[in-house]
Amino acid sequence: MKPTVAPFPAARLRRTRSSAPLRALVQEHALSVNDLIWPVFVRDGENVVEPVASMPGVNRLSVDQVVKAAQEARDLGIPVICLFPYTDPALKTEDCAEAWNPDNLSNRATRAIKAEVPGIAVMTDVALDPYNSNGHDGFVEDGEIVNDRTVEALVKQALSQAAAGADIIGPSDMMDNRIAAIRSALEDGGYHNVTIMSYAAKYASAFYGPFRDAVGASGALKGDKTTYQMTPANSNEALRLVQRDLSEGADMVMVKPGMPYLDICRRVKDSFGVPTFAYQVSGEYAMIQAAAQNGWIDGDAAMMESLLAFKRAGCDGILTYFAPAVARKLRGLEPAEG
Repeated sequence: MKPTVAPFPAARLRRTRSSAPLRALVQEHALSVNDLIWPVFVRDGENVVEPVASMPGVNRLSVDQVVKAAQEARDLGIPVICLFPYTDPALKTEDCAEAWNPDNLSNRATRAIKAEVPGIAVMTDVALDPYNSNGHDGFVEDGEIVNDRTVEALVKQALSQAAAGADIIGPSDMMDNRIAAIRSALEDGGYHNVTIMSYAAKYASAFYGPFRDAVGASGALKGDKTTYQMTPANSNEALRLVQRDLSEGADMVMVKPGMPYLDICRRVKDSFGVPTFAYQVSGEYAMIQAAAQNGWIDGDAAMMESLLAFKRAGCDGILTYFAPAVARKLRGLEPAEG
């Protein structure tokens, strides 16, 4: 139904914008702390807080410091923290066996968080790139990223994460049939309540560069990921991928990157009506931070506006490195020191 607007001056559309109370009364969308998932990078060591140069304000944290980050998230009301490991290059191999090692960084961090901060949910990443000597999300055979053998490894990785206590499994690899295989294995293993948030529409994007620096994958990557991640030109394909992952047992779906793909977020939400998330990726974050540090934009205002755009596009939540800063702002707290 098309909206009906009376002719001027009966309709003055500025009336409801004329004061702060009226603007608040008719505001269509709102951002909440409950919408936030905080991605954090974990590395070996003790008492380590190591800045990521290409992501101002973001650090690689040792497990003890990740626990402190989880405590901060809990205190701010952020419901989920998402772990990404910076794996020692010596542990990166072609067989990627570290991915399902019960004592790898991700699993150690998960167990530590669940022991010390049980009230927060832990999300983990299912993909081989942090453990692969060639930087790809799957096994490489004769120059091809192979699907079925990779899925077998992803199942082992997901089971190890569930055993460590992960609440949400996030398959980010974009292999075919991995959701069905992981869901079946979780059910068979008794992990009935472990949730899958599928990276269903993940694009082969130029906006991932700082993330690959943060997890140490950029130097290892040979070639690109265009044979398994989506081409940025496609939209209908995203809906097919979402439909497939839902049919295979995904509980929630994600669009990645975020702001350049708000149209995809809206199409997914309108088409399926399922819990829909977006990842405000490292390149998006870095651009806002860089412009703010140069005085070209108001960083706080751009941060809040960018996240509100995801809500307007239909997202139920956002993975964002801004999560603690946003939570502080929403709660009227002073920014964190440093």
